[in-house]
Amino acid sequence: MAKKKSDTGIYRVTEIIGTSPLSWEQAAKNAVETAARSLRDLRIAEVGQLDMKIEDGKVVAYRARVSLSFKYDA
Repeated sequence: MAKKKSDTGIYRVTEIIGTSPLSWEQAAKNAVETAARSLRDLRIAEVGQLDMKIEDGKVVAYRARVSLSFKYDA
């Protein structure tokens, strides 16, 4: 019988903000992919807030506030 991997451990949640000139979806994706370069074992990404940067009455950037959870090394 195969041993089941345990999900027990300690996790940290940190909040980051991703940006994109294209969309909120791309902003969230940028946030996760950039964080993944320095954080290991990312588990969950939760988008908590969306907003837009406006200049001269036009939307110039989409921003996504993302809460990321990752597991501490044992």
